[in-house]
Amino acid sequence: MTILAIDTSTKALSVAIVNEKTVLGEVSTNINKTHSIQAMPAITQLMKHCEVTTKDLTRIVVAIGPGSFTGIRIGVTIAKSLAWSLGIEVVGVSSLEVLAQNGQYFDGYISPVIDARRGAIFTALFKCKNGTLTRCEADQNVESITWAKRLQELNKPVLFIGTDVTIHQQAFQEILQQEFVQSELAN
Repeated sequence: MTILAIDTSTKALSVAIVNEKTVLGEVSTNINKTHSIQAMPAITQLMKHCEVTTKDLTRIVVAIGPGSFTGIRIGVTIAKSLAWSLGIEVVGVSSLEVLAQNGQYFDGYISPVIDARRGAIFTALFKCKNGTLTRCEADQNVESITWAKRLQELNKPVLFIGTDVTIHQQAFQEILQQEFVQSELAN
């Protein structure tokens, strides 16, 4: 099984090719607002470097948000078009769940963060046990202060993941204090 993964839901554009056992290759850029120009060349270049042809692909996985409306449309359109033309399956995944996977060994709660502007965030809540991520709260759009107050009630450490955490860091730190843990991982 060879899978092409596409994420255009945030400022970062990421594409990867994976098989059953490993990531064969990945390309990520953090050039805002150029996904429509950058995505297909990135996929083409990655496939060439990984020596994978379109005939080798068995599935396409695409991030379906939340995140940038335009970015999501670009990624989903590319994924659906490729899948349709190749006659293979396309699978949508939560951008937040993918981001949360980066904290899968953290002993506490995991809150991926994508800025939704005007003091709001796209987020969800996860917990990990024995390397398996479990969803505790659904994907949602909420004010960062409201979210921090809800997390304060947990009285447990919360790992915030994503490049947009810094935009809301002050609210998280003031409310959660010592329970606030920030990851340096990018979106």
